[in-house]
Amino acid sequence: MADTTALVAQLRALLLLTQTEEQVARTRTAQARTDAVRRELQQNADNAASRSEAITRALRDLGGVPDVVTPAVGRLGAVVKATVEQAAPVDEALLSDLSLEHQLLDRATYLKVLAQAAKQARVVTLADRLITAHTATVEWLTVVLGEHALGGPAAIRPTPVQRVTGGAARLAALPARYVADSVNKVVDSTNQASEAAASKIAAAAARASVFAGAVRESLADGRNASLEEGERQATKAREREVAEVIHETRAELGILRADELPIKGYGELTGPEAVKAVKELRDAGDIETVIRFEEENKNRSSVVSAAQTQLAALAKEAVGVS
Repeated sequence: MADTTALVAQLRALLLLTQTEEQVARTRTAQARTDAVRRELQQNADNAASRSEAITRALRDLGGVPDVVTPAVGRLGAVVKATVEQAAPVDEALLSDLSLEHQLLDRATYLKVLAQAAKQARVVTLADRLITAHTATVEWLTVVLGEHALGGPAAIRPTPVQRVTGGAARLAALPARYVADSVNKVVDSTNQASEAAASKIAAAAARASVFAGAVRESLADGRNASLEEGERQATKAREREVAEVIHETRAELGILRADELPIKGYGELTGPEAVKAVKELRDAGDIETVIRFEEENKNRSSVVSAAQTQLAALAKEAVGVS
């Protein structure tokens, strides 16, 4: 009789990871942008639970001791994972999910070879089922990350903590980046004496500090009007880079005015009209701007869903998924 020790070990590892996968899917359900994505994530979680049951049966068939601890460990692992992710950007959370799916896929592939060598047909069938499921999830997460890279994500949105963390990091880095860029431009463009160069550098840094103060004020009190005023002042002072970054930040927060959106007359469009207009957008940043605006203002699910579908199509094209 073939030694099944390695099979049992891999099945136990897969059970632990699958329990974690289920809990992660249930956590992500709360981050779904649309009802369709929410249903898909719920189905993913239910399918993971079903796979856990199948793995448990395979373990028992091989004489493995029923494990009542692994499911609890899996749930705990998922809770810890979700908690830690609150301090990280959403793309890191998604990359972590993708890493988990790759590990599941690789172990399922290894399990299949082990089962074939041990002539365990039922385990081979189970491994095929796992390989199919995890291959599909890897592809889905790859597309979601593509959406994020293009200006999303559309399917999964950051938690409030992740949005604040990401926005705060971006705003905090703005003054330093601006000062560095200003200094570099001054140094690169001047052939004058060092005293004159120093004077220009100081002037550039002084201008940057004015905008840095405005950004810090906006971050501290959260007033949308302050960000808008900061952008207006930067534009007036012809500080294009600063104005663009503040504008992008306002777009990410969903606090642009309707007349600033990439669709003309958006504020007066009905739901169906807005859906039609969104489907004509080809720039991922424009699509994401509309999504953010809808979520913070009108919150029309049909428009958000149409925008998500359009962004997903662009993401699939970008990552080479048909």
